[in-house]
Amino acid sequence: MKTSMARIMTSERATEYRFAASTDVPIPYLPRIREYYQALGYGAPYEWAHYADVPFYRLTKPLSECRIALVTTAAPYQPDKGDQGPGAPYNAKAKFYTVYSGDTAREHDLRISHIAIDRKHTTAEDSATFFPLTALRQSAASGRIGYVASRFHGAPTNRSHRVTLEVDGPEIVARCKADGVDAALLVPNCPVCHQTVSLTARLLEENAISTVVMGCAKDIVEYVGVPRFLFSDFPLGNGAGRPKDLESQDFTLELAFKLLASAPAARTTVQSLLRWSASPEWKLDYCNIERLTEEEIRRRRADFDAGKEEAKRLRERAASTHPRVHDEIA
Repeated sequence: MKTSMARIMTSERATEYRFAASTDVPIPYLPRIREYYQALGYGAPYEWAHYADVPFYRLTKPLSECRIALVTTAAPYQPDKGDQGPGAPYNAKAKFYTVYSGDTAREHDLRISHIAIDRKHTTAEDSATFFPLTALRQSAASGRIGYVASRFHGAPTNRSHRVTLEVDGPEIVARCKADGVDAALLVPNCPVCHQTVSLTARLLEENAISTVVMGCAKDIVEYVGVPRFLFSDFPLGNGAGRPKDLESQDFTLELAFKLLASAPAARTTVQSLLRWSASPEWKLDYCNIERLTEEEIRRRRADFDAGKEEAKRLRERAASTHPRVHDEIA
């Protein structure tokens, strides 16, 4: 009875003072994912990277003179690897396991079917929400930034801290330095993507390249510890703005530029004021074990096991054919 009365009083206060819904907070990905995989029957929880100290390199020139690179976890479209289009289910066949780079003067068809985005609330129909190369080019043309780096770089989404910190991250740093980059925007998609680019951002800053992570998993990025983070409270896969909403995408990129130029110290987080929808109910679905039936849990376990086996096979094939070769794409 007391609990019911307390809820009524809380609801009345919320109405009177126009409080937001109690669920209208950033999704707690770390506990959600831990509980999800434990419910699926897996053992010890994954250990996420975590640092107390955070490197910070301040820009030494105006943005209008800076050369900006783009780092993505999206994958080049591979026609022989199954469904990778908008709304595609998770597709382990489309994964990549080495750093790749592409010519920023050309158009590219990148997809995110290979990673765990929020498939219930977004479809990846608009690549500008996770790969803002066109907007970056326009910023250079308008003089907002000096130049777009000659190459963008694809970071493999790797659960291995060692591989990211000792192989892929240093390779991205080397490529950015070779291109004369002053700063980099890093756009992750899935939960592990957010860890991958956060670790990469730290390495870039240690090498005198300023960074902004543009993502949707606030707790993961802040747990790792990065210099600058632009948080969009959107479903995973939309770190650069809402789909088919050019105004949203331009606004988000401009926030990233302002953060890059004006962050006072490491661990600076800016939250975009943009909302995904009027209702925060979408935040209750991703990896929420409480919303799944026993049958759905069993199906997801089987799907996850199958995906792991496929990923393992592809990873072993990649290692045997060209071990840790870092590809260039046109």
